Amino acid sequence: MSNQKRVVHLTTVHHPYDPRIYHKECTSLKNAGYDVTLIAREAENGAAKDNPIRHIPVKTYNSRLKRMLFGTLDAYKKAKALDADVYHFHDPELLPVGWLLKKKQNHVFYDIHEDYITSIMQKDYLNKPVRKLTAAAYKYMEKFFSRKMELCLAEKYYKDIYPGGYCILNYPTVNQTFVEHDRNHEPLEDKLLYTGNVSYVRGAQIHAKIPLIHDEVSVHLVGKCPGDLAEEMYAIAGDEKDRLELEGVDRFIEKEAIEARYLSRNWLAGIALFPPTEHYKKKELTKFFEYMNAGLPVLCSNFPVWKEFVGNV
Repeated sequence: MSNQKRVVHLTTVHHPYDPRIYHKECTSLKNAGYDVTLIAREAENGAAKDNPIRHIPVKTYNSRLKRMLFGTLDAYKKAKALDADVYHFHDPELLPVGWLLKKKQNHVFYDIHEDYITSIMQKDYLNKPVRKLTAAAYKYMEKFFSRKMELCLAEKYYKDIYPGGYCILNYPTVNQTFVEHDRNHEPLEDKLLYTGNVSYVRGAQIHAKIPLIHDEVSVHLVGKCPGDLAEEMYAIAGDEKDRLELEGVDRFIEKEAIEARYLSRNWLAGIALFPPTEHYKKKELTKFFEYMNAGLPVLCSNFPVWKEFVGNV
């Protein structure tokens, strides 16, 4: 019988090849000698990796309510059957699942990817009393279900909210190909690069305006972008939309494809021009470290935390 500790990661929300979950956590644990299983939805178009991470799929639901009810139940049944030494889950809706899986002889980790309270309070489509009530209800639910769990924090400032949590920061793994790649022998191009999911709160509308500001600079965004947002961005760019390139409209872009894009040309800079929100003004973006790993200058919003970070590196 194997003496390997069995670790199970669970998510019903994130893509199965999410960089933090799949590459930084599951793959690192596998390489360290653990028996690792990932319970997550199927990859888009049925694409599967050769990496030896056991993947048990849960059904994908278009309805958020169905996912929270039936997807959560499915994940619980499959996780319980594995009788793991460690369970590590990544979505607030799985808090009851983690609570049910917790036993005296195992460990359960709740991986907090986002500042959910701040996120709830910034949802403008809800009126303020509803936002406050929802945030209070979530805070109570989280405190109740997580009291016997370990908290895993993706950002430094989450310590202010969860003082008992452990910071497992979302730094990228060092890409040796980037380190060995010499950009100095390639002509510098007037092209800016953005990598990661494209959304309003991550500056989609601001990035779409860049071609209107400078008639030679083009902007390339590599990451999943909803189709309706892509159309809005092209409309913002107007006659200059040919200098706005979106790679990932309505589809997930995997880590390997993003890394190849970094090496595809000598980019002018990596960009992160975000509108001011309470969440992002406090964060040290993973994107900064990824840009630096690729040897790119960083062009970002003038938030005090970001300014101090970028100015000191």
